Amino acid sequence: MVLSASVFAKVEALTFDTPQQEETYKRLIGELRCLVCQNQNIADSNAELAQDLRARTYDLVKQGMSEQEIIDHMVQRYGDFVMYRPPLKSTTIFLWIGPFILMFVAVVLVLLYVKRRRNEEQETNVDDAKLDAARKLLESEKE
Repeated sequence: MVLSASVFAKVEALTFDTPQQEETYKRLIGELRCLVCQNQNIADSNAELAQDLRARTYDLVKQGMSEQEIIDHMVQRYGDFVMYRPPLKSTTIFLWIGPFILMFVAVVLVLLYVKRRRNEEQETNVDDAKLDAARKLLESEKE
């Protein structure tokens, strides 16, 4: 008898005391980043660390900690990188302004490239004109 792998997949059956706890849990696992995955939150990741973080988040929610207390706990333990939207402070300022700086640098580089290409084309046109004049001079001397 052949069974699919999904039959053996571990299902997380979690029980909460209140619907509010469940909503808090779902919101938190959507906001916390899997530290070993590429651009995934712990809700979407199957990595072992993500499973551990989900279990820890569940335990903290069940203990009655507030959403902010749980976030503070995770940040204290794993750093600001654990959050998809890290707070704006001196250590994370580059995360917020870095994309704008890179975009500005890219635009400047493209503009410089375009300007250089135009100058090269103009120089080439001048050179072609001088070359034609030189050819005419040479031809007139041969005659």
